[in-house]
Amino acid sequence: MSGPEFSPRPHGIRRGAALTLVFGFVLATAAATNCLPQDDHSAPGSLSARAAAATVDREDVARAAAQAAAEGKSGTEAAEEVVSRSGDRWGAVYDKQEYEEFRKALDGEYTGVGLGARRAADGRVEVARVQRDSPAERAGIRAGDRLLSIDGGDVARRPVTEVVALLRGGSGTDVVLELERDGRRWSETLTRALLTTETVTVERLADDAVAIRVSSFTKGSGMQVRKALSDAPADAGVLLDLRGNAGGLVSEAVITASAFLDGGLVATYDERGRQRVLLAEQGGDTERPVVTLVDAGTMSAAELVAGALKDRGRAVTVGTRTFGKGSVQMPSRLPDGSVAELTVGHYRTPSGDAVDGKGITPDLVAPEGAEKRAQTVLSGLGGGS
Repeated sequence: MSGPEFSPRPHGIRRGAALTLVFGFVLATAAATNCLPQDDHSAPGSLSARAAAATVDREDVARAAAQAAAEGKSGTEAAEEVVSRSGDRWGAVYDKQEYEEFRKALDGEYTGVGLGARRAADGRVEVARVQRDSPAERAGIRAGDRLLSIDGGDVARRPVTEVVALLRGGSGTDVVLELERDGRRWSETLTRALLTTETVTVERLADDAVAIRVSSFTKGSGMQVRKALSDAPADAGVLLDLRGNAGGLVSEAVITASAFLDGGLVATYDERGRQRVLLAEQGGDTERPVVTLVDAGTMSAAELVAGALKDRGRAVTVGTRTFGKGSVQMPSRLPDGSVAELTVGHYRTPSGDAVDGKGITPDLVAPEGAEKRAQTVLSGLGGGS
């Protein structure tokens, strides 16, 4: 499941159709500093959902943008061309308006209709969840409804990240969805609105165990996980569900990992050849049993959390291999005010394993019925009271 209209924007997707978030998801500008881009390139970069082997020199990008602006052309487009030629597949350039949307997403806001999407077992796209008090909910759309087309365009063969990106747009603009439920097809015209993301949800399971689901790491997500953990019954097991989590602010991912660790290493990453570390805060809950659920939609900062808890022996990981987006990116402002996010390195789990292009293989591979298997494992670990 992808987060509600959060998605990365690889080359080839039309401008403005997708903004990196959680995520990118993704998501994550100024990860360790939890701030908007600065010109201080010594600060830790963002860990976004971008699998790229090649990198591009930021000075080349800035120079191309400045030259285009001096000639009365689009600096943003000139910068995009340089990034595209570089081979940095997940490098991206955002104009001022796009980046404002990106900033809102990191702050836990987005403009859309309130739908999450996922690929169903039969390969078709379906609604994964509907946000409360959203245009989608008011229209009566439900989780499980098939999503057939957006503004007349068939979505069957599109990646889910592109599908959710098409649901984005300016506040007050309309989008037409064709849906199917129980053999009945119909169309809904929804008006996009500014919505607050629901990134952390909590559900009480059997035997007092608790499921904490994190759809992306936006501002405040880490503290929400901490609160959910402190509110859980004493000694109750925790099912940490990171399926479909496309990433987000690395600072929030570290806070989340810290909730289950008592200090120590979360991840290492290289930034233009310099090794850096991300450390957990001390004082986390190291006693209660934890099972982490992951799948192919678990990306970037979410892989950082899953990898840390797995390698540190803090959680049993159940599900399928994660996506494998572990590149570090550094944001940089261009002369015309647009922002370029460029790959500068990659991160590794505490055991030294690279994630980029490989993903994390769970302790228990469960292509089907993963949640049920995870609950069984949690019960076996003594995750009930």
